[in-house]
Amino acid sequence: MHNAHHWYEVGPMRAPGVVRLALEWRAPWEIGAALWSQPWLARMPHGDGHPVIVYPGLLAGDGSTALLRRVLGRLGYAVVPSGLKRNLGPRDGVLEALRDRLARVRRDHGRKPSLVGWSLGGVYARELAKEFPDDVRLVITMGTPFTGHPKATNAWRIYEFFTGHRIGAPELHEPLRAPPPVPTTSIFSRSDGVVSWKCCVEKEGPAAENIEVEASHLGMGFNPMVLYAVADRLAQPEGAWQPFDRAGLRALVYRDPRRKTWY
Repeated sequence: MHNAHHWYEVGPMRAPGVVRLALEWRAPWEIGAALWSQPWLARMPHGDGHPVIVYPGLLAGDGSTALLRRVLGRLGYAVVPSGLKRNLGPRDGVLEALRDRLARVRRDHGRKPSLVGWSLGGVYARELAKEFPDDVRLVITMGTPFTGHPKATNAWRIYEFFTGHRIGAPELHEPLRAPPPVPTTSIFSRSDGVVSWKCCVEKEGPAAENIEVEASHLGMGFNPMVLYAVADRLAQPEGAWQPFDRAGLRALVYRDPRRKTWY
């Protein structure tokens, strides 16, 4: 594997094992935690009203991001669903529709939208930001695999079946590694039961970072830790992006993503 000496290229990558996969049953508890923590979530950093487009994961639709979008709407953002009834991959017409929606939101609001993507939806967000960097404010991905081996996921067979794309084709996957030329945050969980967390680790730079959370893959869009991190990132003034601050009590909740572990 190239660049193996960098911390973000962290050794052999394989799909999460049966233990992590079983932990995906946490998702309903994460939904409950989000509902229970609504009073706390209401005190999260508020936004400046700029538009935010939210993209769902594989086989999911905009209904899966309803709670996340509702939370962000209450924090003052002009939240826009992706328009995907079900995310079946980049099939004919899908990317064109996503490009058109981005252009329309940019035009209608007169401001650059931020793009938030869950799993495969994060790939859309990253690639749109690469294609239209002057029209995107920042990118946030949640459990999105964009590096490492593309089969280091428990969903690759489902992806191939529904999209017709062969996993592992270098011409499709190598370009995904490059970060967008806009501020970019990758939120990942080492206990993700669907995607290897090592595939979600961004090469850090002046405007690229990683935030580690304790979350399931299927519950990431409901997890209070994730919701707070998304709100914190979106609340930054345009043009004044700074890395996520883990100082103080936050360090108890958000562990250092650079730490070394055996898994």
